[in-house]
Amino acid sequence: MLPERIRDHLLAENARADQWFSAHQGLFEELESELRGRIEPVDVSLPDKDGPWAYRTRYSEGDEYGVYLRCPRDGGEEQVILDVEREASDHEYFAEGDVEHSPDHRLLAWTVDTSGDERYTLHIRDLDTGRDTFTLEDVYEVVWGTSDTVFFTRVDEELRPSLVYRLTLGQEPQRVYEESDTRFSLSLGMFRSGAFVVIEASMTDCNEIRLIAVDDITADPSLIEPRAPGVEYSLEHQNDRFLIVTNVDDAPDFKLMEAPVASPSRAYWRELEAHREGRTLLDVDALGDWMIILARENALAQVSLVHRDGRRRQLAFDEEVYAIGIDAGLEFDASSFRLTYASPTTPDRVYEEDILSGERRLLKQRRIPSGHDPQLYRTQRMQVASYDGVEVPVTLLYHRDTPLDGSAPCLVYGYGAYGSCVPADFSADVLPLVDRGVVYAIAHVRGGQELGRRWYEAGRLEHKAASFEDLYAVLRAMVDRKFAQWGRLVIQGGSAGGLLVAATTDLVVRRDPGLVAGVIADVPFVDVLATMSDASLPLTPGEWSEWGNPIDDAAAREWIRGYSPVDRVGAHDYPALFVTAGISDPRVTWWEPARWVALLRECRTNEQPLLLRTNLESGHFGGTGRYASLADTARSLVFALAVMGLTSG
Repeated sequence: MLPERIRDHLLAENARADQWFSAHQGLFEELESELRGRIEPVDVSLPDKDGPWAYRTRYSEGDEYGVYLRCPRDGGEEQVILDVEREASDHEYFAEGDVEHSPDHRLLAWTVDTSGDERYTLHIRDLDTGRDTFTLEDVYEVVWGTSDTVFFTRVDEELRPSLVYRLTLGQEPQRVYEESDTRFSLSLGMFRSGAFVVIEASMTDCNEIRLIAVDDITADPSLIEPRAPGVEYSLEHQNDRFLIVTNVDDAPDFKLMEAPVASPSRAYWRELEAHREGRTLLDVDALGDWMIILARENALAQVSLVHRDGRRRQLAFDEEVYAIGIDAGLEFDASSFRLTYASPTTPDRVYEEDILSGERRLLKQRRIPSGHDPQLYRTQRMQVASYDGVEVPVTLLYHRDTPLDGSAPCLVYGYGAYGSCVPADFSADVLPLVDRGVVYAIAHVRGGQELGRRWYEAGRLEHKAASFEDLYAVLRAMVDRKFAQWGRLVIQGGSAGGLLVAATTDLVVRRDPGLVAGVIADVPFVDVLATMSDASLPLTPGEWSEWGNPIDDAAAREWIRGYSPVDRVGAHDYPALFVTAGISDPRVTWWEPARWVALLRECRTNEQPLLLRTNLESGHFGGTGRYASLADTARSLVFALAVMGLTSG
């Protein structure tokens, strides 16, 4: 429970924000209706075949959460295995976690978080009767081992997944592994082959993997290769070998290796695909004797198919800017896989790719009920020189009728941390802006991994300020190249992206007051120095390799203080700000954005809108359900349009 004084403060901030938005109620309702009109009211997923069954999800009209279904593989009566709509009916917040059937298809393990703090309750359901036969609180992640054995993780007092348990049904859970290093978190997995349970301990730039063979399910986990500073590796199982994506031996953009299952340690790793700087090897899936290799180069995905005998085929795509997803399915011996394709102008399409013939068959295309004509939009990629001459990629989307003469408003989105990439995919949420003449830009700043691992390394630790300089350079370039008008730019980012826009705002108010009209900072990580100086907070020790450890490293303390938004607030004219927080957020605690807003309110020298809205029922990811989250999105759109001078309702 929050102390009454703090709760009253947050409620007062919410009331202030709601009062501001009430002046734009007509526009809010218009935008919420537009967003709802772009959601398919009845939507059924493609079936995932596994043994005798095919599994899928279905949303009926009005559903927030939908249902999980299965039917016999070759057709027959459909069976509801989990009615999420019904399960969620008594909860303000309801986020399903893992939903996994047992290898023999008799049982269903499903987890749910009803508070937003990412602590889940595990349920085991008998699929013959439809009733839950077992419930366990305080679970984080779940994976089946055998048909009567599940493995699960639990979080510690710092909300770090640090414990792995084995649960044989009908018995008490047994602890399997505990991670004592507070910098590392645990995760669970299962290979498509079904042969091994995977236990991974990882931090930002280091990991190690342990395996438990399914045919010896009570054995202790077997370590593949011990952790070493800066060394990362991932595994895929293919018959008698493991496929290993790793950065060992000076391969920052990763290479592909193999090792025998019988001797998988690093001493036996053999190179299959060499490292190539600037082309990041992301993942490998095994289907029979084939590998599906996913890579990224110049911020665009690449897909290659490679057989054990050396046969190789590169997949081709038509558009200049696009995003790709791979779904290799549930079965190891499949002869095809699914490929999801999208671009800023093209809604998601799901294809089936035949591995041998290369035939690509369209299975499903996302439909926009209110209508969508890709020919009305233009997308392009441009390069912007940052402060040090480094070229930053920018993805642009705009309506074909938008004048590119320096008069358009513009929203620039960015993230730039943890090596995460912002894909150039389709987003229905930005179309209400683009349809009103706003240029939408994604700034692929350093700290992401769009241009390879070195792009990430150039935006972390002592180099973190490069991320903010990159975004600042993009803002100036949007004006200089006449994609946007001075004073009609809005920047948006969430979590670490919230830090990006907050720290860039500090640059703007000191260098170019008036350049930016507004800032949308969603659950922003803004009290960086204080958070990284408190080892008791969730995630902090594991974050030191991303931001630095100011407790033990004076240099880290100074570079963090040099950009931490809370520590940089001063007597300046600030643009309008809309800041969000989640009361049960374990990733960015609510007091970070609250403290930042309080300092801004005290120190700023102007009276632009300064809005803080805290969700008192959720955590880091806001509201749940297909429609419940639309109000949050609509508020952000209202704010952006209002500060751009485009309100009409």
